Amino acid sequence: MSVDTHGGRAPGLDGLAEVANRIRGAIESVVEGKPQAVRLALTVLLSEGHLLIEDVPGVGKTMLAKALARSIDCSVRRVQFTPDLLPSDITGVSAYNQERREFEFKPGPVFANLVVGDEINRASPKTQSALLECMEERQVTVDGATYALERPFMVVATQNPVEMEGTYPLPEAQRDRFTARISMGYPDPAAELEMLDVHGQSSPLDRLEPVAKAADVRALVEVVRRQHVAPSVRQYAIDLVTATRNHPELRLGASPRATLHLVRAARAYAALDDRDYVRPDDLQELAVPVLAHRLLPTAEAQVERRRPEHVVAELVHRVPVPAPRS
Repeated sequence: MSVDTHGGRAPGLDGLAEVANRIRGAIESVVEGKPQAVRLALTVLLSEGHLLIEDVPGVGKTMLAKALARSIDCSVRRVQFTPDLLPSDITGVSAYNQERREFEFKPGPVFANLVVGDEINRASPKTQSALLECMEERQVTVDGATYALERPFMVVATQNPVEMEGTYPLPEAQRDRFTARISMGYPDPAAELEMLDVHGQSSPLDRLEPVAKAADVRALVEVVRRQHVAPSVRQYAIDLVTATRNHPELRLGASPRATLHLVRAARAYAALDDRDYVRPDDLQELAVPVLAHRLLPTAEAQVERRRPEHVVAELVHRVPVPAPRS
């Protein structure tokens, strides 16, 4: 599909492809047979977003999150979400220092470049909400004091399907802060056979060495920010999101934040393709992972087992694509 192009290549685009390919190769040495999931994880990282990985237990959700974290030489903290976890266990707490006779702040695990939240929907809604401020504003407020978080900052959370026991559905405000949601799915037989060979005696995570630094990721993010998005492509993103708000099978459509996340993710997706401009194809590829988890179906749609993913896929085919500029 030919579309508007931006004259010249964005500075640093060649370096982005090189570093991104190193990170992708490192992750794929651990997570076999899931190239699209790995690419989406990289897309979210470079678009300064957060990733939600949802699927049944045992298909590699946490493995993908850990592989992404270990492939970058930066601070990483992992939080196992449980029903008894408190908000202060995530953000930190002010404790009284008897020697100094004053309160001092002890930062929680959220003070890291990459925060891996395992089974996030096993914690109570009150604890889940502790991530709202840090995910949106890159800061944490405790006892009236605000602390800035380091950049890059990314939350990679895993969750089990809500119909499984012991889960609390993520509230709409929480889901809306995740740039994209992906499902790992079961591996094909060939990939599962390779997994038995690779993971049989030891975990490949133990051998995974960092292939990039936090400074590299910050530089790549700056390159992605400069990606060109033509006015017609921006309007196409708005048209896609607006269509979810008017669809009869949805009682909650996508928010303006979803539009912003869709365009940001499309910039990173294009950069990973070694392009310095965004095409409508990029928005179409990302529409389901970026929009579907934010939508709520009507009761009638649920009875008919019409999932938001089906609605978004339908809208991608129905909403008119902008005509290429000659």
